[in-house]
Amino acid sequence: MRHERWIAGAIAAGICLSAAGCGIITDKQESTAALPTASKEEETPAETAKPTEPQPEEIVPFPQEPEVPAEELEGGKRIVIMTDIHYMASSLTDMGEGFQNMVEHGDGKLTNYIWEITDAAFEEIKLLTPDVLVITGDLTLQGEKESHEALAQKLDEVEKSGIEVVVMPGNHDINNPSASSYSGPIRRPAERVTPEEFEEIYQEFGYREAWSRDPYSLSYTYDLGPSMRLMMLDSCQYESGNKVGGMIKTETYEWIESQLQESLENGIYLLPAAHHNLLEESKVYTQDCTIEHSEELVQLLESYNIGLFVSGHLHLQHFMQHMDIGIWEIVTSSLSTPPCQYGVLEYMDDGSFSYYTRQVNMEKWAREQRLEDENLLNFNTYGPQTLKRIFYNQAYDAMKDSREEETGSLFVQLTEEEKQEMSRVYAELNAAYFAGKAYEVVEEAVGQPGYEMWRRYCYPAILYQYLECIVEDGVMDYNYLSQD
Repeated sequence: MRHERWIAGAIAAGICLSAAGCGIITDKQESTAALPTASKEEETPAETAKPTEPQPEEIVPFPQEPEVPAEELEGGKRIVIMTDIHYMASSLTDMGEGFQNMVEHGDGKLTNYIWEITDAAFEEIKLLTPDVLVITGDLTLQGEKESHEALAQKLDEVEKSGIEVVVMPGNHDINNPSASSYSGPIRRPAERVTPEEFEEIYQEFGYREAWSRDPYSLSYTYDLGPSMRLMMLDSCQYESGNKVGGMIKTETYEWIESQLQESLENGIYLLPAAHHNLLEESKVYTQDCTIEHSEELVQLLESYNIGLFVSGHLHLQHFMQHMDIGIWEIVTSSLSTPPCQYGVLEYMDDGSFSYYTRQVNMEKWAREQRLEDENLLNFNTYGPQTLKRIFYNQAYDAMKDSREEETGSLFVQLTEEEKQEMSRVYAELNAAYFAGKAYEVVEEAVGQPGYEMWRRYCYPAILYQYLECIVEDGVMDYNYLSQD
């Protein structure tokens, strides 16, 4: 074993409500409020992680997936979609107090097991015999150069197994000032990468073999032949600092249209992909999630009869259709966040497609590796248990420091019992929502006393709005989509 393991805990309320990301459910740069940075001249110990709050009483494991099919797909392409891996080079941490504090105050990513999750996922997809592995951004935890280089080595092994790999940057990956290493209680700045260095590191994973390159960004098209092509759209903003939100450069639109026109003229199906979302997948947290002025991109894609767009960034599993008649967008959940899954897209030559997710079978992989870590051997329980605990603390932390808070003309003073009841129902709903399966728990959750308290107090307001969004949206399984 590399080091003794531990379970991720609380999320600071300041992280949850920060405008630096897409709100509670977003993929945002990791908060470092609890981790003072040490320069070469000064080393500052991190704060001690907050104790874990009371836990949800019942933990239901994510279901075990069936055996992986190995048959090849006829008349189309099988595309594995992974996103928001947030890989971290093991050389950047000693698994000490500083690293532990970072994970415990994170957003649900199991960074303490990212090495095992990544290895298991890459090993598993070989049995699927996909034509290509597409990774839609946030390859690294915070854009550390060592993390990029370590992940590229693993991607090279995937390609050696006969699977093509193509990547694009996410908002975490380039010019990220939060790039860090951890030693004992200290967080130190780590070397980050420029756009040019990103392209150099991943030149063998899309850039060198690109069919066409946009001269103004890291966007490119990748030919899958003979009648299908990927359009990897760089939606990140990293030239003047590093921003969480997404945007397609004005100059890039001309290149996009030229690729659409060429594909139309040659009878090629074009599949566009980006890190940020094309549509407003969340009714509450739209800031920094949806591509700025995305309506222009939607109009352009639909004018060429593009039927599908894939993305990541939200960390939750979701899909929707524009105006119920237009382009579909599928958002694949984060590989590093329970249930730690990836998408499988079977895209046919006639433009029809089917999509489903697969949870990485960590328990099977751990047994095959003859590991003794109980968390890995019982991952189907450990994963949801940890995520629910984190979300419990997310809600509890947003309430626990307040005695009386003004919400409009009302004053709210919650008892300890009320905070616990409200946090339990929040954790249950949010964990299921991340997995794209809120419909399984909504009916029971809204009947619990804790949910009635949310409705009575409408506090904290932003979390209450989010819960209402989950209930309204939790009407189907977002892990399967098929279009003829």
